Amino acid sequence: MNRRKILIVEDNHEISHMLSAFLSDNGFETECAYNGKDAAVYLKNKEYTLILMDLMLPYCSGNDLIKELRTYSAVPVICLSAKSGMETRLEVLRMGADDYILKPFDLNEVLVRIEVVLRRSNGYTEHLERKDRKKNFIFKNLVLDVDGKCATINGIPLSLTAKELAILQLFLEYPNKTFSKANIYEAIWQDTYYYEDNTLNVHMSNLRNKLKKADDGAEYIDTVWGIGYRLAAKDTEK
Repeated sequence: MNRRKILIVEDNHEISHMLSAFLSDNGFETECAYNGKDAAVYLKNKEYTLILMDLMLPYCSGNDLIKELRTYSAVPVICLSAKSGMETRLEVLRMGADDYILKPFDLNEVLVRIEVVLRRSNGYTEHLERKDRKKNFIFKNLVLDVDGKCATINGIPLSLTAKELAILQLFLEYPNKTFSKANIYEAIWQDTYYYEDNTLNVHMSNLRNKLKKADDGAEYIDTVWGIGYRLAAKDTEK
């Protein structure tokens, strides 16, 4: 796999070609899809380093593409959209996007956002591949396969984003530690945590909801009020 290959999913040919030419000049290999149907085929059959995706697409929306993609891949996704509403941004993050760029955009900003997302993604990969890390974690009915970058509960795969997997692994690696929001954000996103940033809250909520849906009879993550979060006690059942 070319580790710097980007799929551009954008129905506006002018914008697509502009992004492709600019990213090619900056060392990336690019491929373009102009509708949601073609993009779905590419995503199923090819591997990419990152996806740039418009939300308003013919045949299949970007929202639906992200939902489907997150059932089998944790590849980073940056959304491009003219929709500026906060609810739209949060919904896209909840579905599993890694970033959101408003149209019209500056090409240099797009490049910087890509570099930041890839740096975080690469940091996560290195985090998983360190030789002193365990290959698997087992906790209650949950199994996290580090090499496979996937998790199951009672043998059923969980649809987790890369960030959700990283957060889960962090808790499993340090089962006796209580993490503040700043601890988690700076460990996973490798960036400074700002109190007003809702990104972590969205990812934590999504992760906990997915765990609860998969295994409603067990607790996996506890809230420590006034401090943060920690792995639940082994004997904590509902």
